[in-house]
Amino acid sequence: MEEYKDNLEPEGKTSNPANESQETESNDFKSRLDLKPLQESVSQIKNEIAKFIVGQEEMVELLIISILTNGHALIEGVPGVAKTITAKILAKTLDVDFNRIQFTPDLMPSDILGTSIFNVKTNEFEYKKGPVFSNIVLIDEINRAPAKTQAALFEVMAERQITMDGTKYKMDLPFLVFATQNPIEQEGTYRLPEAQLDRFLFKINVDYPSLENEVQILLDNHQRQDVMDFGTISSVLNSDSIITYQNLIKQVVVEDNLLNYIASIVHNTRTNANLYLGASPRASLAILNASKANAAINGRDFVTPDDIKRCTKAVLEHRLVLTPEREMEAFTVHKVVDQILETIEIPR
Repeated sequence: MEEYKDNLEPEGKTSNPANESQETESNDFKSRLDLKPLQESVSQIKNEIAKFIVGQEEMVELLIISILTNGHALIEGVPGVAKTITAKILAKTLDVDFNRIQFTPDLMPSDILGTSIFNVKTNEFEYKKGPVFSNIVLIDEINRAPAKTQAALFEVMAERQITMDGTKYKMDLPFLVFATQNPIEQEGTYRLPEAQLDRFLFKINVDYPSLENEVQILLDNHQRQDVMDFGTISSVLNSDSIITYQNLIKQVVVEDNLLNYIASIVHNTRTNANLYLGASPRASLAILNASKANAAINGRDFVTPDDIKRCTKAVLEHRLVLTPEREMEAFTVHKVVDQILETIEIPR
């Protein structure tokens, strides 16, 4: 594997005949992991989602990568761009437990985690589990709940467990949190602390649909007569297959120079003059794991610089904080990440 472009050729395509030994080595390398079932499953999931969701390919693919890397995802966009519906449909394609929690200003931690109730018959307290005990938890409008309710998610998101009355309760795997929030409205919202933002693998920014996609949305809705029957969504993966694919992703090859590339990107955020807060080692691991998943769903069992660049923005943007001076100048974290990626030399 002397150059990445040689390995990026689709399967079945003949390599340069001038170098037969390199062709044999490349073919042997690509056949090391059987990624075809994974690719077929991802394609089926996308097809099921496309029954009701038009466009939003970036959001869908990043959510799938989140599942494959066992990472939580924060979905941010203005109201009405199908954030919640997409997450619900994606959960329907998975044969796992699913709970939706609507965050409101009066929500208490016990409404999420559960509480101990005194049982008169046994004369003992019994722990009644809350809705967070599920495989996929969709938290709608996560910034609507106050800080003490948001903080109730810290342990379960980081360690996949709940500690209640001195007893630890492990979550059934896979356990993933998908959360939505509105970036525009500020009244009645509570900003997520950096410690919680850092627990999300991605922050997925959802834009308005294009004109062509919006026309298709209207056409589909008219033909369905404004009815969305989620019963037509077929399950593609179960908990065992998800865990199997998560373990398969871990075997994707990453060369040492690419590990240095990831480390250089994250280190730059800590020394960047435009940033008040840089990224932690958790961000480095997030880029690494997401890049592996991105390579796998594209049929490669090795990571390229393009995989890293594709995932870096969604991993870093919610973890970085601009300096006050840059905020006053209407600078954005997005621009800083672009500058960092342009500055760091790409491995060859």
